[in-house]
Amino acid sequence: MPDRQHPHYDDLDIINVETQHEKSDVNVRALLWTIGISLVIGVISYVAIWYMFRFLEGRQRRAVRAQAPLTQMQRPADASVPKDQPLLQPFPGKEPDGEVMLPFRDTPVVDLVRLRLTEKRALTTYGWVDQQKGIVRIPIEEAKRLALQRGFPVQATTTGGSQ
Repeated sequence: MPDRQHPHYDDLDIINVETQHEKSDVNVRALLWTIGISLVIGVISYVAIWYMFRFLEGRQRRAVRAQAPLTQMQRPADASVPKDQPLLQPFPGKEPDGEVMLPFRDTPVVDLVRLRLTEKRALTTYGWVDQQKGIVRIPIEEAKRLALQRGFPVQATTTGGSQ
């Protein structure tokens, strides 16, 4: 049985003249130049953006001090809020002794309570919707009971398909 080990080669047999050992994998000088240029561009960009921000911030401050309009568009006459009207509804406050002080006007809380009472009254009482047309409102429980008694209209279904 012949020996199945790797065949033995002489060093001269495996030399390829076109292939040579690589002396360097990377061009270090070009890599360092690329990193350096990138850092310089980054620093210059940062400084330029910082100066631009400071310039625009100063311009904004000067415009606010001068009360100059920020745009060339003219404001509509009704755009200003009247000075003698409140912008928000007042909320209940607390007295120094801990008692709740009700506001002199309606609050959102009171408005919500009134809305809920109105809705409850509409769902639980009889009343006119349109008296001229004869449309009335009945309580929801009564409407449910009548709907179950009378039933709901059913549409006749036609069988689909070719005959």
